[in-house]
Amino acid sequence: MMLKALVLAGGKGTRLRPITHTSAKQLIPIANKPILFYGLEAIAKAGIKQVGIVVGDTGAEIRAAVGTGAQFGLKVSYIPQKAPLGLAHAVKISRKFIGTSPFLMFLGDNLLKDSLVPLVKDFAQRKPNAQILVAKIPNPQQFGVVEMKGESVVRLVEKPKEPKSDLALVGVYMFDKTIFGAVSRIRPSARGELEITDAIQRLVDDKRLVIAKRIDGWWKDTGKLEDLLEVNRLILEGLEPSVDPEASVDDKSKVEGRVVIQEGAHVAHSIIRGPAIIGKNSRISRSYVGPFTSIYHDVSVEDSEIEHSIVLENARIHEIKRVQDSLIGQRVEVRRSLSVPNAYRIMVGDSSRVEVP
Repeated sequence: MMLKALVLAGGKGTRLRPITHTSAKQLIPIANKPILFYGLEAIAKAGIKQVGIVVGDTGAEIRAAVGTGAQFGLKVSYIPQKAPLGLAHAVKISRKFIGTSPFLMFLGDNLLKDSLVPLVKDFAQRKPNAQILVAKIPNPQQFGVVEMKGESVVRLVEKPKEPKSDLALVGVYMFDKTIFGAVSRIRPSARGELEITDAIQRLVDDKRLVIAKRIDGWWKDTGKLEDLLEVNRLILEGLEPSVDPEASVDDKSKVEGRVVIQEGAHVAHSIIRGPAIIGKNSRISRSYVGPFTSIYHDVSVEDSEIEHSIVLENARIHEIKRVQDSLIGQRVEVRRSLSVPNAYRIMVGDSSRVEVP
């Protein structure tokens, strides 16, 4: 039977506000590619064709970015979720799309280095009722924790205060149709959500075959700024340097290391030190762009220094001595003021963070 995929992109992204007040967290660019696109590409490489994307308040933005899925070689359907009521709730409302097919469930704001191909092949051969991905992490109390006996799962606990294991659930799961029966028999947790850990535990309690696969490469839940910057660094380290023929770099500029300069970008009197990426139609003038920086499209950086940061589309950074470890949102303007008296003049939205010397 043909495998389907379910991609969850309905969360509110509260830990990345104010960026996510106006934008889907799954579309924040990492190395100038939206996070969600990495997952869709991995699903397509695993040979899956039919994908259902669960969407919430930012559904229109995600539909506009992904469309029919043809750009990925996929056929995409959209499944509206009225409120983010848990991963198991997302499974529950997707039953019509899934039908009786086995399926892969992927969290749209997660990134992992490992290919999905071996996982999908193993699931097809062994035919367990559920196959989950786990990773060894230093802070398991922040995740769903898995206790195992060999490859078999014996217990799952969501965000335990005292974890009995350092193996956490990664945002990739594979299920057959028995998961729907399990979901129908669980109740909302203390936080009012239908937890996927409770549904998988129900499968375990019913003596269904639930196996876990450990991943060797890195995995990131990109829900926090620190994780976004870290995964941006990891992706940029794998860049193949290139300068698009339609980009321009003047002879007074230096481009060092693994740097990608995309179509229509203009670099003048500047130093770009990789790994870094400069997006389409962005302009870098009399500036320093340091390692682990992603400049998205239509950005202007003038007389400034920036490194280890992500800058979203149409942002302006002018005459700023140094920016680092930052996420700068769409259409944001950061500039030095020459007016007196000298003072910080700030306009920020809810949940913003500003650090000043």
